[in-house]
Amino acid sequence: MGYDVAIVGGGHNGLTAAFYLARAGLRTIVLERREIVGGACVTEEIAPSVRASTTSYIASMLRPEIVADLGLAERGLRMVPCEPGLQVVFEDARVLPWWSTHERTAEEIRRISAHDADAFGRVTERLHELARSLQPFFLEEPPNMYATGWSKLREGRRLFRRFRHLSGDQLSDLVRFATGSLGEFVERHFESDEVRRLYLANNVYGMHAPPYRPGTAIGLLFHMLSGGEHHIQGFNGHVIGGMGSITQAMASAVRDAGGEIRTGSGVARIDVRDGRATGVTLEDGTEIPARTVLSNADPKRTFLGLVEKSQLSEDFRADIEKIAMAGPCAKVNFALDEEPRWNGMPEDAGPNQRSLATLVPTLEGAQRMYDRHRWGEIPDELWVDCVTSSNVDETLAPPGTHVMTAFVQYVPFALRSGTWDERRDELGRKVVETISRYSGNVATSIRAMQVVTPLDLERTYGLTEGNIFHGDLNVEQLFFMRPLPAWSRYRTPIDGLYLCGAGTHPGGGVTGAPGYVSSRAVLKDLRRRRS
Repeated sequence: MGYDVAIVGGGHNGLTAAFYLARAGLRTIVLERREIVGGACVTEEIAPSVRASTTSYIASMLRPEIVADLGLAERGLRMVPCEPGLQVVFEDARVLPWWSTHERTAEEIRRISAHDADAFGRVTERLHELARSLQPFFLEEPPNMYATGWSKLREGRRLFRRFRHLSGDQLSDLVRFATGSLGEFVERHFESDEVRRLYLANNVYGMHAPPYRPGTAIGLLFHMLSGGEHHIQGFNGHVIGGMGSITQAMASAVRDAGGEIRTGSGVARIDVRDGRATGVTLEDGTEIPARTVLSNADPKRTFLGLVEKSQLSEDFRADIEKIAMAGPCAKVNFALDEEPRWNGMPEDAGPNQRSLATLVPTLEGAQRMYDRHRWGEIPDELWVDCVTSSNVDETLAPPGTHVMTAFVQYVPFALRSGTWDERRDELGRKVVETISRYSGNVATSIRAMQVVTPLDLERTYGLTEGNIFHGDLNVEQLFFMRPLPAWSRYRTPIDGLYLCGAGTHPGGGVTGAPGYVSSRAVLKDLRRRRS
């Protein structure tokens, strides 16, 4: 007996889509290659009895609507707000936190620059206003730029409704953020190197771009979007039990809605007959018929790996091949015998504050790192974002053991020399050396260390070229351009085949938004066919 819907991949977007489709009464199955669901949103053991969020590590933009609809809180999901939400540790043993209250952050900045403290309030207010104006687009299809006739008028009317409340200044700001560079933005508004670095640290991690490239300022707006259970703008949260608690709760919601989940079931091929998806074939040869197929895999993996070449036009395949991927990041996860002692951390800092330490370069330093990684080199000094999650979550490790994850920005997917398996230890060593400049006890307290290279992100977690966003978040690959201008609304050239992953609008991060909107697109099309 076949299914109404087969979903390729059990990442958080695939699970989100599965819930809504199963709740609508469709016989839905999720097929996950690994033995656990979650994709890159998982909690895994890195040493005996020690668990960590091995890839994604902080909950920020998880949509409140999805938290509510799937009943994630009722299924055990607990998110403790990061306070501060971000904290930079500098080389001269000073610490600059970004608190949830703007006034408190401004007072921290005032110790450095009165000018920047005043500018911080103005800039933050503008960012929040713009983020609120973009918020509705996160849970709806991007505009159909290829619509004709009455459909074109409807699309224009929808855009007008979304933007009609914006003033001329706000529209100008929106264009500047969409096209301007982060470096130029912070230099225009702030005079101190420390505050400029604070904003650099709040940009989108995993973006394959240096700070002075046009379009990089948009990352600040992404981090100002609301998330969590209570619609908090700019929310950052520690997930108790690690990020896998999100996807385990989602999987429970899918099953309770009537959906089926199979792990250890890698999809080898999306089956197509006469231009229409008819189901999937697993790696073991099992055929699973389905009237509709959703792929939570990235566009390249879907169209260049799972769909037979003869089913797609050469032009379409060529456009897919040109999607910029080449992820620029890695991850190192630690089990430690001691809690990291960060230079300059206030003596009265609580465990939540002590859990965060972003080791961010100057704007010029980030540019140099980017240039080295672009040429296939591992920079000697690295941009590292450290989170000691065990400070807030005692479920991750036994007493006396501390869990720290380190996200590493600007490392190449394609190395100039050698392989990642050969140079894995080199990356781990450089990360430890970087951390040691800011904390004297980490290197001597390492009990276990897991290095997740860009290649590991591809082969273990299914992220083509190690790109955590299923494609760069640049101006040419956002909104109605994602993944391609003519195919930005979750449908594909194959009837009955949809994309539901981060390679679609609105992009990456643990938001659930692509899964939410793609499921609505499927249901809309099914209703249209029945009428």
